Amino acid sequence: MVKDSFLNSPFYNHLGLEIIHFEDNDVKIKLRIQENLLNANGTLHGGVLASMMDFIQGMLLRSVTKTRCVTISLNTHFLSSISEGEVFAEAKILQLGYKIATLESEIKDNRNNVIAKGMGTFKILRDS
Repeated sequence: MVKDSFLNSPFYNHLGLEIIHFEDNDVKIKLRIQENLLNANGTLHGGVLASMMDFIQGMLLRSVTKTRCVTISLNTHFLSSISEGEVFAEAKILQLGYKIATLESEIKDNRNNVIAKGMGTFKILRDS
């Protein structure tokens, strides 16, 4: 099952991500901010946000294609900082080809403020 592959991912669990909703083309994840995820400024590290965007985009794509994929590129925009509470990520597919897909994602806080946005390009690994 696609969802289980993420639940069993060591890095997914290391970050502390949580799946809120997982259905075909409708995935949402949450991260409860912990002190070990903060940077030297005391805010959530940009690498954590980028990883969260990479996860949500890959999860959404796999929910649709039912096959593995790998990230070719990930473009991130950090729009606001956050130090505590929770953040939520969602994505949508912009283009879906047989071998390549383009997605975008957004991370918001619990007051619906946008913290980060990203766009990713993925290679779909089809069995030959």
